[in-house]
Amino acid sequence: MNLSIRNQLPGTVTAVLPGGVMAVVKVKLAGGQDITAAITAEAVDELDLAPGAAVYVLIKSTEVALASAEMRGVSIRNQLPGTVDRVTPDGAVAPIRVTIVGAVLTSVITRSALEDLGLAPGAPVVALIKSTEISLAAA
Repeated sequence: MNLSIRNQLPGTVTAVLPGGVMAVVKVKLAGGQDITAAITAEAVDELDLAPGAAVYVLIKSTEVALASAEMRGVSIRNQLPGTVDRVTPDGAVAPIRVTIVGAVLTSVITRSALEDLGLAPGAPVVALIKSTEISLAAA
């Protein structure tokens, strides 16, 4: 199956914390980073997720926010440091390609955010992704 989701990162489930309706799934990405996804308990069962399971972490590019430094005092658990690789302004938005250890992420931010952050190739950034905005697929 081909998907329009630009960010498809391979990883391995390290923990599943079940809940009534939702579960928290912790994944170690191929680059060694830890990432957390909050998905339905039903999806955990359907995908047969357990520690050791190979998965793809799926993140829409519009759900990847960028910051110039690590953020403290926020509820966003997934903060992946990287470097801006490419900036492609396109009218009101700007797709940004960010290299992280072991992978590449795509983020789409507004043109004004691009200008405010002063992002250009080579700039250090932190990709911010809410756990609830991550989907998982069995590998």
